[in-house]
Amino acid sequence: MDVECEVPAAAAAAVTNGLGGGEASAAPAPLSAEQLDVEAYAAQYLGRTRLPRLLFIAQRCGVESIELEALRMAHDEARIREDTLLYRDAAQRIDGRLGPRYRYDQGWVDSVNRRAEQRKEKLETELNGHKTNLIKESIRMGYNDIGDFYYGHGHLSEAFKSYIRTRDYCTTSKHVVQMCMHVILVSIQLGQFAHVTNYVSKAEQTPDELDPIVIAKLRAAAGVAYLETKKYKLAARKFLETGPELGSNYSEVIAPQDVAVYGALCALASFDRSDLKSKVVDNINFRNFLELVPEVRELVNDFYSSRYGSCLEHLEKLKPNLLLDIHLHEHLETLYKDIRHKAIIQYTLPFISVDLNTMADAFKTSVSMLEKELVALITENKINARIDSHNKILYARHADQRNATFQRALQTGSEFERDVKAMLLRANLMKHDFNQRSLSGQRKM
Repeated sequence: MDVECEVPAAAAAAVTNGLGGGEASAAPAPLSAEQLDVEAYAAQYLGRTRLPRLLFIAQRCGVESIELEALRMAHDEARIREDTLLYRDAAQRIDGRLGPRYRYDQGWVDSVNRRAEQRKEKLETELNGHKTNLIKESIRMGYNDIGDFYYGHGHLSEAFKSYIRTRDYCTTSKHVVQMCMHVILVSIQLGQFAHVTNYVSKAEQTPDELDPIVIAKLRAAAGVAYLETKKYKLAARKFLETGPELGSNYSEVIAPQDVAVYGALCALASFDRSDLKSKVVDNINFRNFLELVPEVRELVNDFYSSRYGSCLEHLEKLKPNLLLDIHLHEHLETLYKDIRHKAIIQYTLPFISVDLNTMADAFKTSVSMLEKELVALITENKINARIDSHNKILYARHADQRNATFQRALQTGSEFERDVKAMLLRANLMKHDFNQRSLSGQRKM
């Protein structure tokens, strides 16, 4: 079990850069997010996830007023939760810009660490007593308490190990599901998404029937894991399967608004038109999530109704805020590109020829840029067409159905003629006794 419990130290250290799994890289270009209401955004989430999200916004927003508001809220939240690691990060980023109250307080940090050490020693003593008494339920609860302690103080790697160790002391399916949910929660924050999918599967395989809220949480967690590993079609399916029971019950990981945004973008980027209708547009459960984000609902309807210009406008309006999402930011450019390409492909399908000037107006772009996109799609065999660059017309290369039918008829006739000749030849050979005989004098065909 010790081997499985090991979590890379880099992942644990990276939590101060957002969720775990972040890498050291050049600072991203500042974003324009003047319309982001940081307080309303943070109110969607509960628990520790607020802190890395606020710090992530402060790092990437590029607007000082929003940056300071996010840092102020992160600072206050870290003090309330007594998370000294993220408190230090927030205070250092504030760098005295919010007055003396928000300067780094080493005395408070030392006091919290002393109390935490005392609490840790008490929990470990209690756990050792439970191990001496060999009471499995008490040992399981002891490991859970230590895991909760580490999680609360930001030591995610140690929390992960403590939660994993409860596995050997689970006596009911409920205990197994609880263990899986704890591991999933910590793994998401550590960025260990292979563990997320693994323990979602373990929880779903328990013999007892799962509570609908637990099922919804597992689907949402699996969706986040698939999104982070760039499996967008699988991510879309999981988000679309998430039941309305989720509500605000999983706010320590994901808000219901996030389910709508993640699910819609992944579906638009990866589903064909029939799947989009059956699994998104006609999905009553997912419609409940879409109602929480009217802009996303409108862009889905615009895409399905072939109003691609309006759809792309909605996407551009949402982009600055979506780039501040801790899970989505890394995948947004890929998703947007895939959605745009699917829109271009679907626009060209019904026509034999398309005027590039008209098409450029529909997609709110220049003819030259549109032509470059079309060339790329034709090269990748995603569009079967050719471009008249002089007259700016796209000609589709539709298959000649009449010619193809004639060719199939000729091929069938040739095959029939060959088979009939072979049968006549065999009949004539038998008629004239042109047969190979065996040494015993018996006739052998």
